[in-house]
Amino acid sequence: MTGGSTRAAEHDHASAARARERRWWLLVAVGALVVVASYVGLVLTPAGQAVENAALRGADQVGAQARTDSDEALASVTVASLAVACVVIAVVGLLRRSIPLATAALGTVVASLLVTEVLKRVVLRRPALVEASAAYTGNSFPSGHTTIALGVLAAALLLATWRSRGVVMFFVASWAVAIAGYTITSKWHRLSDTLGSAGIVLVVASLAALWLHRRGLVRRVETGGHRARIWLVVVPLVLSLLVGVGLAVVLLVATGDLLDRDPVTEDNVFLAFQLLAGVGSVATTLALWWSWHRLEVATPPDDVARRPLGRTPPVDRSTPTRSTPTRSAT
Repeated sequence: MTGGSTRAAEHDHASAARARERRWWLLVAVGALVVVASYVGLVLTPAGQAVENAALRGADQVGAQARTDSDEALASVTVASLAVACVVIAVVGLLRRSIPLATAALGTVVASLLVTEVLKRVVLRRPALVEASAAYTGNSFPSGHTTIALGVLAAALLLATWRSRGVVMFFVASWAVAIAGYTITSKWHRLSDTLGSAGIVLVVASLAALWLHRRGLVRRVETGGHRARIWLVVVPLVLSLLVGVGLAVVLLVATGDLLDRDPVTEDNVFLAFQLLAGVGSVATTLALWWSWHRLEVATPPDDVARRPLGRTPPVDRSTPTRSTPTRSAT
């Protein structure tokens, strides 16, 4: 390889690395914006508080069996189950022979939950801007359950190889999206809480990816094919996002006055917000998948076989020695 072609290859490699880095920084900004917008728009305004309280009253109309199923699903997310999930995440990272990968995946779950709890219990408050019963006045922003579910999802996508990511996303995303909706059904949380949690996980997971990238542990996957995961996992998620947003908009527009103290209005607001809570988790899943598309964390011995994006291996720039042909004896 000539010096010019070598420099061109290095330039292309560095450009690709910067493009990936910009992608994760973009998600950090989007996640932070979601947290701020959901808190300011729905918690710090009278209209936001009133419409979320209407959704809580609408949840009172949920059937007994649906409420029981929702409560049981949320009750399964405990300190013990979280500890088990963390152990599994750490073990999988170590089985892939990468302490940094295990650290990043486990740190995504722990840091996301830590930020959520600090914001909810120490930093943020829910001012009394509208008349409401005592049950509706406490601060619940962000949602710990949604943070745990999406944090585990982010960690799973980080741990998965490019080939296995579709299968992992199918199963874990289904659970994570359901948890977000259940928090609305059981009246454990409001829509703003779930959106805030989604934003927090997006920020922390993207920072973890950037950390791995800066360590030179992220590589591009050049293998082609495997379009089945797009059609079987990603496309259904995109369609569910579009349908969820569409149905929520129809419900809210058809309702008219969202603050009307009417059982039908409150039920429509509840159904719309439940859909939007799920949509927020679906959007987070797709954003995380997009940020890692055609990428995975390099682990030994694979990191020797393929070039990582974060670092360029040293190039021998010495002048090649001209070999003298050996004259055979005749």
